[in-house]
Amino acid sequence: MKIRTRLLITSILLFAAGSYWLVDWILQDFRFHYFMTMEESMVDSATILSSVVAQQVENESITLTRDFRDGISEATSRTFCADIYGFTKTNMNLRVLVTDQTGLVLFDSQNGESEGEDYSTWRDIRLTLRGEYGARATAQIKEDPDSLTFFVASPVQMNGEIIGAVSVGKPINSILPFMRKAKSRLIGTGIIAISAVLLLQVLISFWVTHPIKELIAYARQIRDGCKVPRPPLHHSEMGDLATAFEEMRDSLEGREYVEQYVQTLTHEMKSPLSAIQGASELLDEPMPDEQRARFLKNIRSESQRIHDLIDRLLTLTGLEKRKEIENAEPIPSNALIEDVINSMRPLAQKKSIQITPSIEVNTLLYGEYFLLRQAVANLVQNALDFAPASSTVQIHVAREADSASICICDEGPGIPDYALDRIFERFYSLPRPDHGKKSSGLGLNFVREIATLHGGDVSLSNREPRGTKACICLPT
Repeated sequence: MKIRTRLLITSILLFAAGSYWLVDWILQDFRFHYFMTMEESMVDSATILSSVVAQQVENESITLTRDFRDGISEATSRTFCADIYGFTKTNMNLRVLVTDQTGLVLFDSQNGESEGEDYSTWRDIRLTLRGEYGARATAQIKEDPDSLTFFVASPVQMNGEIIGAVSVGKPINSILPFMRKAKSRLIGTGIIAISAVLLLQVLISFWVTHPIKELIAYARQIRDGCKVPRPPLHHSEMGDLATAFEEMRDSLEGREYVEQYVQTLTHEMKSPLSAIQGASELLDEPMPDEQRARFLKNIRSESQRIHDLIDRLLTLTGLEKRKEIENAEPIPSNALIEDVINSMRPLAQKKSIQITPSIEVNTLLYGEYFLLRQAVANLVQNALDFAPASSTVQIHVAREADSASICICDEGPGIPDYALDRIFERFYSLPRPDHGKKSSGLGLNFVREIATLHGGDVSLSNREPRGTKACICLPT
């Protein structure tokens, strides 16, 4: 499972569990605070009514007048229209109970339903008659919390003595609309908050894992031998890791580079050094002047070969160490091709070879002029080396979507099948048809390095019925 997926799933589970607990706690707290507010207002109502009932006392006993009864009955039966924060209240749902000092119900605003009953055992009445705060909650339907009715009692006092109690009751369904509205708002806000946090978590997981993906891609490109710049991860732990990757790559490449070059250079220099040593030993022997001159010429030729090999190797080494082009500029393809043809014209005339350019459109390349000229010149020189006398070397420049290709075609013998997979190897070379000698074997490798540095590629293939086609593709 990917790190991003693990982070996302873990965050969702933790956040969902935490959000559920938080929302449930807030809802319970809402319910509790609504009940507190409701009870507080009922205390005021009970206190006012108990004071009114105290005015009905005669001979230290409660005697409720008809006006009191009629007033309460009228209030409970009256209809009205009160818009309370979007909810309409049409009638009073407050129940009033009046008891004497023994707990006997003297008055019940609910059509006298409990008048004459003994309520001395009910918590609100019992505690109030004892001079304590009395309140209770009674369910009208068993095990239904929404059917609760709260009762709060207040003592009726005469000369400091408690001679009765007034209890007011209010069903909680009168505040349920407010609670439901608050609950729906809370849930809606919670869903929005959860969605926002989850979206933020997705962005955070992407922010955390994206650099890791870039490092993975960078490591794989290093594995494949691609020359790619370090991903721009700035100053962070991931940036430090990318720098460590780059340093490791440079170190490994440098070590492998030295080992490979020492082996191949030693192998390539054995042949000319052996020729020089053999010729110098023979020069100590008496021989005709003509033969001595031939040996001296061979020594000079092999010495020049070693010199050219070292020069090319140093140039290629400097090119391979570079990670990006320098002094890049727009380069018109026709000017580049014309410059190469002019420099190769003496070699072409020596073999009576005609170089014919074919440029579809003057395409602007982008890069280092010196390096691109060297790359094209190497391919043209290869074509001239293998092309037979009195033949033609064609140079085609074609523009594609966002790249341009420069192709050099000759009429030579082509590339043998056994050499197709090794043609770009360092120091690998085929004998020239004219004299049978090999080159340094660094030219095509040099061309490939230039193309790669410019974000392009180079390819060689055989033509039908004969000849070779070398193409370098570069971004425009």
